[in-house]
Amino acid sequence: MPEIPTFDMKPVDIPQSVLDGMKLIPTATVYNACRSFGHPNCVLEGIKPYTPGTRLAARARTLRFLPDRPDIKAEVKRGADSPEYQAMGRCGPGDVLVADIMGLARDVVAGDVKLLQLSMNNADGVIIDGAIRDLGVIEDEDYGFAVYAKHRSFHGNPVTVPAEENIQIQCGGALVRPGDVMVGDGDGVLVVPSWMAESVLKWAIEHEEVENYVKEKIRAEGVAPGKYYPPSPETHEEWARVKKERGL
Repeated sequence: MPEIPTFDMKPVDIPQSVLDGMKLIPTATVYNACRSFGHPNCVLEGIKPYTPGTRLAARARTLRFLPDRPDIKAEVKRGADSPEYQAMGRCGPGDVLVADIMGLARDVVAGDVKLLQLSMNNADGVIIDGAIRDLGVIEDEDYGFAVYAKHRSFHGNPVTVPAEENIQIQCGGALVRPGDVMVGDGDGVLVVPSWMAESVLKWAIEHEEVENYVKEKIRAEGVAPGKYYPPSPETHEEWARVKKERGL
């Protein structure tokens, strides 16, 4: 079975090759890897996919909303220099905007006009602990990115202010730090610390290979899955031998 590495827990820059590999792995397997490495609190609870069929593996670029109040509104920059546009400006290929709006059902991260910046930058997506607005326009005009959110809303009178960007936030109850890897599919979305991502990918690839080998044996012998599942350490060793014999 895959060994559990020792981590120094320092943030690292994630290459595109790791992100591409993560897109091929189900979130359930990535979750099992994180849990095996001592990080079970990686699931963004309640965050749902709003662009079915899209898979996501991208670096987090963070944005935090705070409750509206005259003083915070006066302190926050407006226009192109506002935290929301600064956060979206950090997003390019391989990046995803992750926004903490405290799970509010009526407050939205942005609509189609603001989110056009993500589309023009070829960002991979947006993840919102809050609501998405103008989703139909985003789909009709093919903005080309994945959308994950807690809610869908038409409201345009928010009770929060986009106040801080490029900081650690919570999203769906999980800690998200800038540069962490966000992984999503039809089951939902989770966060992998950047310093853990490459090891998680390696673990997940081996896990998927062994499970596919188990399914191969089950089909070939026509037996109940319980004969070989869950895979034992011996099954992992057997697969390593078979993989070598097959030249894989």
